[in-house]
Amino acid sequence: MRAASLSVTGPLGRGVERTDGIGSDIVLLCVPDSEIAAAARVVRPGPLVGHTSGATSLDALAPHEAFSLHPLLSVAKEGTQFRGAGCAIAGSTERAAQTAAALADALGMQSFTVAEADRPLYHAAASMASNYLVALEAAAERLAALAGVSRQHLAPLVRSAVEQWAAVGAHEALTGPVARGDTGTVARQRAAVSARAGDLLPLWDALTDATRAVAQARPVAAR
Repeated sequence: MRAASLSVTGPLGRGVERTDGIGSDIVLLCVPDSEIAAAARVVRPGPLVGHTSGATSLDALAPHEAFSLHPLLSVAKEGTQFRGAGCAIAGSTERAAQTAAALADALGMQSFTVAEADRPLYHAAASMASNYLVALEAAAERLAALAGVSRQHLAPLVRSAVEQWAAVGAHEALTGPVARGDTGTVARQRAAVSARAGDLLPLWDALTDATRAVAQARPVAAR
């Protein structure tokens, strides 16, 4: 957010009193979804007002001329590089949409649009691909630690699996005992999880079932 009243250009940072946006051409709200509407109400009419939520509609920014910019990227620390990432954009007017596209382009992102009705579904996909993946890797890290293996040794495996999925899709990238139909190995794995980390068993069973479904849906040539 650029706030002329504070004589600064760039993010205001957390804990800073909200600005009314006077003197700015664009106000970009990077706040939790539940705070978007309240933050937008503080901004006086004039500048274009945008948010970075993937799930929230532009209605939350009313009555401003509005846009949204949602990078498909995990941003957990300063210095994140946006170049090459996808970015969902939207605008309440042609000017607002063009502004969103220009901001995405300036950061080197590849912009695309999502139908308003599909925003929750799109965001669910994004959450599953990133947040849920991290939660899954936390479970894998825990099991590995019980066997005396560190997270660093799992990381190349995770990267290679994701890179294969990105390159050829789930059907061709799937490997492992479930994909091979090695039921004995799968049973021994399940018994070990049950004995050492029983609370993870529901997650293990759900993922085994989901993996089996992917394997069974593969074209014969990919099996």
